[in-house]
Amino acid sequence: MQRKLIYCLVSIVLLSVAWLGGLGFTTLVGLVPLLLISSSLGDSARDWWRMAGWATLTFVGWNVATVWWIANATPIGPVAATFFSSWWMMVAFMLFHYVSKRAPKVIAYTILVAAWVATEHLYTHTEVISFPWLALGNAFSQSPWAVQWYSLTGVEGGSMWVMLCNIATLEAWQQRTRFSTVRAVTVAVVPVVASLIIYWSYEPSSQSATVAVVQPNVDCYEEKFNNTAEAQIQNLQTLLAEVPSAADVVVMPETALPGTIDEEELQLSPAVSRLREALRQSHPETMVAVGASTVKIYESQQRPTATARTGMGFYYDVYNSAVAINGDKEADLHHKMRLVIGVEAMPAFVSQLDSFIDLGGITGQLGRNDEATVFHKREVVAGPAICYEGLYGDAFARFVRKGANLMLVMSNDGWWGNTPGHKRLFDFCRLRAIETRRAIARSANTGVSGFITSRGDVRERMDWDERGVLTDEVELSERLTPYVIYGDWVGRMSLLMSFLGIMYFSAYRIRRRNHLVD
Repeated sequence: MQRKLIYCLVSIVLLSVAWLGGLGFTTLVGLVPLLLISSSLGDSARDWWRMAGWATLTFVGWNVATVWWIANATPIGPVAATFFSSWWMMVAFMLFHYVSKRAPKVIAYTILVAAWVATEHLYTHTEVISFPWLALGNAFSQSPWAVQWYSLTGVEGGSMWVMLCNIATLEAWQQRTRFSTVRAVTVAVVPVVASLIIYWSYEPSSQSATVAVVQPNVDCYEEKFNNTAEAQIQNLQTLLAEVPSAADVVVMPETALPGTIDEEELQLSPAVSRLREALRQSHPETMVAVGASTVKIYESQQRPTATARTGMGFYYDVYNSAVAINGDKEADLHHKMRLVIGVEAMPAFVSQLDSFIDLGGITGQLGRNDEATVFHKREVVAGPAICYEGLYGDAFARFVRKGANLMLVMSNDGWWGNTPGHKRLFDFCRLRAIETRRAIARSANTGVSGFITSRGDVRERMDWDERGVLTDEVELSERLTPYVIYGDWVGRMSLLMSFLGIMYFSAYRIRRRNHLVD
């Protein structure tokens, strides 16, 4: 028992390193100790429950070690994230454990890889209960040079690679033969070598635009939502004055505009009008992309959307939005597509916990958009992703399919405090840049603001507790990657392989009971 406990702790450490600031290569062997426990147990029901206990300890420990910071905003947050993430992991692993005791290794390993990636895919694409923070492919967010092939496979391809490496390492450890060792090294090294070839041979687009990102460095709890609207607007105008007049685009953070803006009165909103006037005076050729909380009021007496609230005799939706402000035309609007579970998206069993959530901003069930909206400014077609959308490759791909040649990310970040949370969310954008081959300009209230190239490299950045403006020449690209065109095809393929693997296993068991196979 003591040895198994040590194995679990080793797995927790190896799996957690990447999310705590280290490189992700430890995940390539992170599941090996847990797989060793599985191989040491028998096929009895008692051993199945023993394995379930060790697996639960490992997956819960991994989650607790890496998502504890959510408690800064909501005490229930890390509990919910740990429960749902661990549950999906358990489904895949315990299915493998069951099959591995009753079928040849090739069937069990196929089901392990396919089921793990398939459950990640389902967890990612579930509309409400979705928090794919610990998708194994995310482990390489600080090593973009090693996963340039994400432009083909997306993060789910990285998860499949991690699982294959763990299996190859387990086999090398157990067999202790030259062939098994060479095979394990090959599985780990070949994708990295291929990535390095892509990295050094990649040629970015020669077209560019001048982009500035603003980081107000405003405390979400103490200042931003306690200050007057006038003070907040003056703060943004002061920072806008630091932007070069030749800038094409200025990116400001999520919900940077004060108050909640009626979408019918968007053009007349004091905050929008003040920024538009400032642009006319000092930056006539510049577009500002800024976050805002907006409300859409419906005249219908029937509930118009599933997320609509009611009050004062009418229905309305509240949105976390991005607003494009130009000095020479009306403002444009994008509604956030992927909402934060338990904060912006409220399942029925979570809605009663709203009083425990403190994000210093908009909470409760928000409206959401199914379609991406892009902002136009001369040659620039910008996709305005909002905070949590940076975790989803499919969300970025939607913007690119709509014609975005540049990606913007507006975030708050401050509600997590100075923890690994905002750092990893910035790093995940590096993977989005590779998947879509789009440069990214990211603006946070406080956290990490900066520029990411289409290879995933960081050009400039401002870190926690810094205030200021960064300006850079940012690539504009029109190319479409296989990932953008086909989306999360690895996950869809894994769903099919999981189904076929389970069917094959069932057929194998029937044939074995009938003595048709050994």
